[in-house]
Amino acid sequence: MEHRDTGDRFDAFRALADRRGRPGVRLIEALEEATSGAPEVARGFGLPAAAGLGPATFYADLSHRRGERHVRICTAAACFAAQHGRHLTDVEHALGVTADQAPGPEAAASLRTVRCLGYCYAGPACLDGETPCTGPDLAGQLTGRVPPHAPPIPVSDTTGDPVVLAGIVTGQPPWQMWPQILAESTPERVRAEVAASGLRGRGGAGYPVAAKWAATSGSPDSVVIANGDEGDPGSFADRLLMERDPGRVLEGLALACFACGARRAVVLVRSEYPEAVTRMRAAVETAYADGHLGHCVHGSTTSLDVDVVRGAGSYVAGEETALIAGLEGGRGCARPRPPYPTRRGLWDAPTVVNNVETLAAVPWIVRHGGAAYAARGTARETGTKLVCLSERFANPGCHEVEIGTSLRWIADEVGGGLRGGAEPAVLQVGGPLGGFLAAGELDVPLTEADLARRGAALGHAGVVAFDWETPPIEVLRHVWAFAAAESCGACSPCRVGSRKGLELVSSGDPPGEEYARVLHVMAGASLCAFGQRVPPAVRSLARAYGDRLRGWAL
Repeated sequence: MEHRDTGDRFDAFRALADRRGRPGVRLIEALEEATSGAPEVARGFGLPAAAGLGPATFYADLSHRRGERHVRICTAAACFAAQHGRHLTDVEHALGVTADQAPGPEAAASLRTVRCLGYCYAGPACLDGETPCTGPDLAGQLTGRVPPHAPPIPVSDTTGDPVVLAGIVTGQPPWQMWPQILAESTPERVRAEVAASGLRGRGGAGYPVAAKWAATSGSPDSVVIANGDEGDPGSFADRLLMERDPGRVLEGLALACFACGARRAVVLVRSEYPEAVTRMRAAVETAYADGHLGHCVHGSTTSLDVDVVRGAGSYVAGEETALIAGLEGGRGCARPRPPYPTRRGLWDAPTVVNNVETLAAVPWIVRHGGAAYAARGTARETGTKLVCLSERFANPGCHEVEIGTSLRWIADEVGGGLRGGAEPAVLQVGGPLGGFLAAGELDVPLTEADLARRGAALGHAGVVAFDWETPPIEVLRHVWAFAAAESCGACSPCRVGSRKGLELVSSGDPPGEEYARVLHVMAGASLCAFGQRVPPAVRSLARAYGDRLRGWAL
């Protein structure tokens, strides 16, 4: 993870780390820059060798040689569906290297597979250093035959009054309510409005936001983390917000800190989003210059310092306990709960983790009132949601809809159906561990409860379409390959089970008792939701394909 020094400004992140006598992400920064081995780097911080080997062998960004050309190619669901996985082979041939293997001394580049880069609307995609390339001719872009191509994210609002897209669609500037809240409101009143709104976390868990804020008990040591480590393949809403409207994200973060009584905040941005890292850092600098952050903000008694940290490449490290472990300089592995982060989180301080889209909704709620937000959506699940449609759709992009909108309307009217009139086979809804629905099963409201009853999930609300050109068994194998590659390894059921599941699906043999046992153990004994959700995801896929995957829905 990369952190930029901010001079004399109070650095919340380093202060918390120093309190525990640990370097935090400075260790991971040093590992990224190191010319020596991980044990030597760790000893330079007065730590045992294992403290360096742990993160060095965990994070994908630490796997290539410093100074070499480094290409990250997306093999996640949307890019896989775009060309049925052929883009990886094309790029390997063009560069003369094999993905995820140490390149020879004469190799033109190192090539690493990642999941995902946030270009699901224009895939397949890769990053050449920090230069994005998208579309069918990745090999040509990487070899210089054609210039790099990375179109902006298409956006639309279907609600008539956007909440999180207010700045992008209507041009509404951020920071409009912040000075007034500091002068006239209290943390209790802000929490009350958010509670009245019914806002739930938009990062996948769906936990009531105001309840999470209240759980810190207003501790002056509390920390708020903006989770910009959006890793669900098929979703790119957080990238959109961080790149196009970072000030709104920061305003939502500031309001969350005010409501929690926190004086320190961290924005974690995944390293696969280099432009988002740049934009968020620039927005923080602007916010300090404009007096929105710092000591006694706008003449009030509120002080707030924000730091931006870049991730080091891991899907599971987006889970809140794994995210905290990574910020502390360790492997990004999930931790058992309780204790929950709101009681003991970053460096044992009470910690709130809210995802970027969640925070971007807070300014609108504070401006218009919780009741206005609660009037939208459904009675049980309120508000709006950003839905991301993948490259297979005629109208891919990020679209704001009201919760409860029909998924069929989203796919057919907003998305325009599939490109070229192709017939959809299945839709992956809610990320790689969400679930799959058959094309004939889309008459379902976009709510957590309704999707769950049909074996899918709301999650980040990424929708990836697969057409019939991709063999169903290859889609099933792809889901298991994702699970095996991204398991953090902290628990045996997930670490062993994901690899065993991939082995069984790839063997060509029909499913049997061993496959059923793998599903049972992973679902019941995995440490976190990653391993627990793999079995329901693969079962939903088998059900969605019906006879074409007969027997795999054990």
